[in-house]
Amino acid sequence: MKPIIKTKLKKLLKNKTILVTGGAGSIGSEVTKKMLSFPVKSVRVLDIDEHALFKLRRVVKDSRLRLLLGSILDKDRLDLASNDVDIIIHTAAIKNIEISEYNPIETIDTNINGTVNLIKMVIKNKPKIFINISTDKAVSPSTLYGSTKQLSEKLVGWAGNHIPSTNFSTIRFGNVFESRGNVFEIWDEEKKNNKPLSITDPKMKRYFIHVNEVVDFILECMLISKKGLIFVPKMKSYKIKDLVSKISSKQKIVGIRSGEKVEEILLSDEERKKATERGNMWIIETFDS
Repeated sequence: MKPIIKTKLKKLLKNKTILVTGGAGSIGSEVTKKMLSFPVKSVRVLDIDEHALFKLRRVVKDSRLRLLLGSILDKDRLDLASNDVDIIIHTAAIKNIEISEYNPIETIDTNINGTVNLIKMVIKNKPKIFINISTDKAVSPSTLYGSTKQLSEKLVGWAGNHIPSTNFSTIRFGNVFESRGNVFEIWDEEKKNNKPLSITDPKMKRYFIHVNEVVDFILECMLISKKGLIFVPKMKSYKIKDLVSKISSKQKIVGIRSGEKVEEILLSDEERKKATERGNMWIIETFDS
C-alpha cells in the first residue's frame, strides 16, 4: 500500500466504528485484522459461526475487537450490531456452488434478503460507507450463487443512487488463493491421502488474487466509494491445469459441475462499454447519470 493511501486511510478510519459481516470468514477476518492496524475505535465482527469467532479471538488480541454472534437475516440483531457504526464491510454470503444449488431458499435468503436487511438498516442508522463484496461469478451468471450476487450488486447500485446519507459501492473479486473451501483445500487433502488431484476440465481458467491484495484493495476503495460504483481489480487469469501441475503430476478429470463455466469473465460486454480504467482497477457506473 502506498504511503499516501495509508495516510488518507488513517485520517478516514480514526475513531471510527466498523462492522464486518461474515467477519470471521476468510476475507472478513483478514479485513478485521488490517482495520485494527489503524486508529479505529472498534471493529465489530458479525458472524453465525461461533467456532470461527472463537478462533479469531485466539488470534487477534485487541481490546477494540467486538465479536457478535448473529445472522444478517435477524433484523433485531442487525439493528443492534449496526448502532452508531460508521463503516460497513459486507462479506457475509453462502458461497459454495454445490451447497447453494442444493439449498436455494437459504442461499436466496442470505445473499439477497440479507443484503436487503442491511440496506434497510443503513437507511435507519446512516453509516458513512457501505462496501459490498461480490464475485466474478455475478457476471453473466450461470449458477444460483452467481445470480444472487448479481442481484446483490444491483441492490447496492440502487441504494448508492437513492440513499444520499451513505457512500455505497461493490467490489467484485475473482477467486482468493487463501480462502477456505477452495480447490487448493481439496488438492491438499487428496495429496495427503496419496490420491490423484481432481480437476474439472483441462481448459478451465480462473481469476485469482491473494488475500492481502484483496484487503488492501477494499481499504483503498473506501476512499473513493460512492454512487453504487462497482470496482473490479485487475487480476491474473490462471489455467487450473497449470496450477495443479505445480503440486502433482497425478491428476484425474472429474468433469464440470452443473452451471460451471470453463472461463469466468470480470466485466460483461455492456459493462466494458461504460467502465473507466483507473490504475489497478476498472470502475463501473451502475446507473446513468
